[in-house]
Amino acid sequence: MTQPLQYLWRMLGFLALVLLAALPLAGTLWTAFLANPALNGVILGVLAIGIAWNIRQVLLLRDEVAWLSAFRNARQGAPARETPRLLAPLASMLAARRSDRLSLSAGSLRSVLDGILSRLDETRELSRYMTGLLIFLGLLGTFWGLLLTIGAVADVIGAMTLGVGDVNALFDQLRGGLAQPLRGMGVAFSSSLLGLAGALVLGFLDLTAGQAQNRFATELEDWLAGQTRLSAGSGGELEGEVELPALLEANAHSLEVVAGMLARAEEGRAQHEAGLHQLAERMSILTEQMRATQMLLARLVDQRLSTGEEANRGHLRAIEAQLGGLVQELAQGRQQSTAEIRAEIQEVTRILAALAEGPR
Repeated sequence: MTQPLQYLWRMLGFLALVLLAALPLAGTLWTAFLANPALNGVILGVLAIGIAWNIRQVLLLRDEVAWLSAFRNARQGAPARETPRLLAPLASMLAARRSDRLSLSAGSLRSVLDGILSRLDETRELSRYMTGLLIFLGLLGTFWGLLLTIGAVADVIGAMTLGVGDVNALFDQLRGGLAQPLRGMGVAFSSSLLGLAGALVLGFLDLTAGQAQNRFATELEDWLAGQTRLSAGSGGELEGEVELPALLEANAHSLEVVAGMLARAEEGRAQHEAGLHQLAERMSILTEQMRATQMLLARLVDQRLSTGEEANRGHLRAIEAQLGGLVQELAQGRQQSTAEIRAEIQEVTRILAALAEGPR
């Protein structure tokens, strides 16, 4: 049978490629992680658990293949190995058999295959749930960051004063108020990035593990169909001919079970694609809202700048009027002082002239 290690190497190679692609962006990814360490840590933790779970599923198949290979190569009786987990129903049925040729009825073959396929399908439920959980956590972080951004923008707009003030102080107030909206945008985009990337990675690993399990189930079914012969009772060939349609019916039922598993896998993939599409739509809505917020802030800044320029012009006109009044008062005072000085000089001249004419 095909060893599942080739699928394990495929998974490890994919993880190595993801790490190589993330190394040049380590600084950016670390900054994005620090935007919301709590939620992003939960996302990375779920991703790590999902990766370990999918690798474990492939490693479990290795033990099942080893047990089945040992049973097929055994010359006498069943091999003295630990009982497998997935093949436990088959191991219990073959434990008491010692013939090189198996003798299973159609009903037994069908029940064994159904039990094994059901167990294989159950092992993938947790991986599918974790993939959906990563998408949910990414959307949760997106909406959380959006709520923080909207609330912070509302606080910035409410805190801006419309009175006359310094333009530099206005810019400082606006710059300090934009820190919280930008922090909310960081929470939204970082959680969406990590959640979406984690869902993609976990989806590929789940797909690879599913391929390994389907390959194992197909080869097991082929081997059982080739090694099992129908038991004949007193009817001899007639009873064998009667049970041949039953065997075909059992094989058809097994194929229906496999088809059902593939249909459920396809349905899960469609759900994942729908979730990713919904996430892309939410991201586009968030981008449009960010653009509208940016335009609103730009209009507010322009309005405040125009209001500040008009106020400054009013101040300048008032100062100019005051300076004009001072100049006029200085001119009037100078003229009055000149007239008084002239009058005093004329009086002194008259007195001197009178004194000069006195002795005569």
